Amino acid sequence: MDIAEHRRGAYRITTDKAQLDVPLIHKFLSEESYWATGRTLGTVQTSIDHSLCFGVFEGATQVGFARVVTDRATFAWVCDVFILPSHRGLGLAKWLIESVVSHPAIHGLRLTLLATRDAHGLYERYGGFAPLDNPERWMAKWNRAST
Repeated sequence: MDIAEHRRGAYRITTDKAQLDVPLIHKFLSEESYWATGRTLGTVQTSIDHSLCFGVFEGATQVGFARVVTDRATFAWVCDVFILPSHRGLGLAKWLIESVVSHPAIHGLRLTLLATRDAHGLYERYGGFAPLDNPERWMAKWNRAST
């Protein structure tokens, strides 16, 4: 698939996985996120290998990330979204979500899901997300021992 890249001032967003700083992504997810604490480097690498990924960069330094699990036909799950604390408040999360939902592999899919504890407004306003119409229909199978 073609690599997408967008620029805004000193920042850029790219879907080129070769540019991703996997150790930085792993450190944030495993040590600073509430949803992936303890996730192994191997799990992070495998998840990147099998997903559509968006890196946010200031120059050559990665400052944000989003991952999308998708079949590119009907469904996508947006996950592992973050902007490093030192770069928050600059509109990068808004731009990142807009870039994700407008990407050709995602735009127009029947269903795109995500889960968040505290960023509902961001995803509603900049991604067009809303609460599930029928949450009682959804089920999950958890393996709590897995990271």
